[in-house]
Amino acid sequence: MIATWLPDGIGVVAAGVLIVASFFTSLLTASFGIGGGLVLLSIMTYVMPVSALIPVHGAVQFGSNAGRAAMQRNFIAWRELFAFMAGGTIGAFAGAQIVVELPEAWLQLILGTFVILVTWIKPPSARRMGLGLFALTGAITTFLTMFLGATGPLNVAAFEKSFADRKQMVATLAALMTSQHILKMLAFGLAGFAFADWMPLIGLMILTGFAGTRTGLAILGRISEDIFRKALKLIMTAIGLDMLRRGIALF
Repeated sequence: MIATWLPDGIGVVAAGVLIVASFFTSLLTASFGIGGGLVLLSIMTYVMPVSALIPVHGAVQFGSNAGRAAMQRNFIAWRELFAFMAGGTIGAFAGAQIVVELPEAWLQLILGTFVILVTWIKPPSARRMGLGLFALTGAITTFLTMFLGATGPLNVAAFEKSFADRKQMVATLAALMTSQHILKMLAFGLAGFAFADWMPLIGLMILTGFAGTRTGLAILGRISEDIFRKALKLIMTAIGLDMLRRGIALF
């Protein structure tokens, strides 16, 4: 009976893995502001058709980030969000037009290097980014998310020093990623992807992701600022190294 609600190519066991994974990866992102989307995408590569990977991941992440942003709306930096969305609209449109893509191996190497450098090297300029740079970053990372899926680490690497505390950072990043996934879903929908076939599974993954978000936010409030920053740096470094590993493996 359950199988009749699932899209072609997805069995009951695979669906169960994805639903449970959505809980734990949302918990990770709510606790540390990063990592859950990339971990979920990695898990999805083992149990889903490649053609559905990026659009379904975007829809699930939209639900997860939207729930987290709604629960923390009082901490969102709205001016920065609107600047990011303005640039993101341009990036989504440009990404939808591109036919020739940079090879995935090179993209992984470039992005992995970028995440590690920005994490460990303090730039000599002001630590806080202006609205113009928020818009530019929105254009770039939204363009990249059309091909890579999980660009949360790039946004964290760019904006981590632009917020006063972890609550404002986690809330605003959730809102930024919500806008980015909306734009991505619109682009894939216009390109003809059949989201309706995947909606039962997407809906269940969003529900478990919401539960994971609530659990993760409770953990967030109990973590000291120092421990949070150190854990964030370690997670970002691990993600960057994994990008480099996957890029090298593709050659």
